[in-house]
Amino acid sequence: MVLSKTSAGLAALKDRHGGLTPRQRAAFILFDGKRSTAEVLAATAAIGITQADVQAMLEQGLLCATEGFSESVLTASMAASPDETPSAVADETVAVESSQGSGRSDMERYQAAYPIAIQLTAGLGLRGFRLNLAVESAHGYADLATLAPKIRDAVGDAKYAALARVLFD
Repeated sequence: MVLSKTSAGLAALKDRHGGLTPRQRAAFILFDGKRSTAEVLAATAAIGITQADVQAMLEQGLLCATEGFSESVLTASMAASPDETPSAVADETVAVESSQGSGRSDMERYQAAYPIAIQLTAGLGLRGFRLNLAVESAHGYADLATLAPKIRDAVGDAKYAALARVLFD
């Protein structure tokens, strides 16, 4: 996902306030609306920037998603119900893949699922580097749906549940 600075973020950067730690400040500067989140995380891995830092900047309103993604889609799609079990997720995925009757377009599914897929694959570190690149190069719903089984194998059923919910509902 590509993120850019908001006006509140620019003000926080200029005034050196707004809850940015020195580490986050270094990463914040790199979000220019052109670099992907994975690229910024890779560039700042040596200083300890994680996806949680990026999420904190999103929640503070310092960054916003570009390319048609909205913060509300990002945060809503990342919410997972704690009572789901891996077998329930598997049953849901099979049922949903056979009938996609939620009424959402493929573009809406892609826009909701892409940030989750990026977060999951970026969290794998070097062992998920190629998968992360494949997700970043996915150009639509069909590409992302094709990668879903590989993501599931890499992250496990519990983490995959949020992606399956938004991708195949």
